[in-house]
Amino acid sequence: MKDKKNDVNKRTMHVMDGIDSRHDGMRGASKKRFVKKDRKIAIPELANRIKNGSRLDLAKGITLIESITATDKIAGQELLLNVLPETGKSIRIGITGVPGAGKSTFIEEFGLMLAESGHQVAVLAIDPSSSLTGGSILGDKTRMEALARHPNAFIRPSPAAGTLGGVHKKSRETILLCEAAGYDVILIETVGVGQSETVVRGMVDFFMLLVLTGAGDELQGMKKGIMELTDTIIVHKADGDNVALTKKTVREYKQLLHFLQPASPGWTSSALAVSSLQKTGLAEVWEMIQSFKLVMNENGYWQERRSLQTSDWFRSMIHDRLIDNFYSIPGKKAEVASLERILLGGELTVSSAVDQLFNRSE
Repeated sequence: MKDKKNDVNKRTMHVMDGIDSRHDGMRGASKKRFVKKDRKIAIPELANRIKNGSRLDLAKGITLIESITATDKIAGQELLLNVLPETGKSIRIGITGVPGAGKSTFIEEFGLMLAESGHQVAVLAIDPSSSLTGGSILGDKTRMEALARHPNAFIRPSPAAGTLGGVHKKSRETILLCEAAGYDVILIETVGVGQSETVVRGMVDFFMLLVLTGAGDELQGMKKGIMELTDTIIVHKADGDNVALTKKTVREYKQLLHFLQPASPGWTSSALAVSSLQKTGLAEVWEMIQSFKLVMNENGYWQERRSLQTSDWFRSMIHDRLIDNFYSIPGKKAEVASLERILLGGELTVSSAVDQLFNRSE
């Protein structure tokens, strides 16, 4: 099957473009052809091509589940049901950090190391969304050129589109498709702009935070919440004149983590120094992740966390559906806007406005 997968890879692009979050992912004639041709092809056929390792069809599948059109949503769920038995076999790794920490550089070098050792690596790079189009604007495919060219890697940039933590609402389903395609390491890069990263924690097995040196001031400003979510802290850019300061920063983070609640039961979160430029510390990161998986499997928390994540996913989708249904009521958006203007004018309390809004809905 691996030979078959490599044959397919040679004929397809390694990086598939993201889509504008406001349409179904295809443009012009391509959109029409996808609807009229591919939609008539049985979904099981598309699922089989994905399971056989076709990157082109994997990209089509992701575009399908990212679509907002009603027919695509139905087809996307049918596709997921077809591939579901092949999912759940990867290790899912979330990577966040402040802008400038070098997340994309780290992911490229880390991903290349894994790909060279025989792993199939999928990168879901969640870009900030354009305020005008809702589409991806950073373009991780241009920032991970070497990884993009590797036959064992697949990169999918997607717009965050305002989702909490910078994670596209379809990222969970994209993970399942990548797993079905045979990718055993899934790397999820988030925007990392200070928003709550609990959404990221809720879809990955191992969560890491990338930081830079100068921890003195940074430790004071670092939110305790995000620190308690991390399984390891990577002090990045540990090279050149920065080596000594990096070691000091690692010690400070280790001391801080010692006093915090562990992110995962039975695991002691720690800090590591890494230089993507000199390719040092990358192997140690992977060894730590492997140790983490072993510990979590031994204490039974690996599968428990996966089950909890599925339950949380289910409940969050109920919440999203209720909101969508509410705003789909004719005239409801205009009514909300009108009540908001009255609120800002001081003529109504917030609770009264909400009561009024829902009483009219009944």
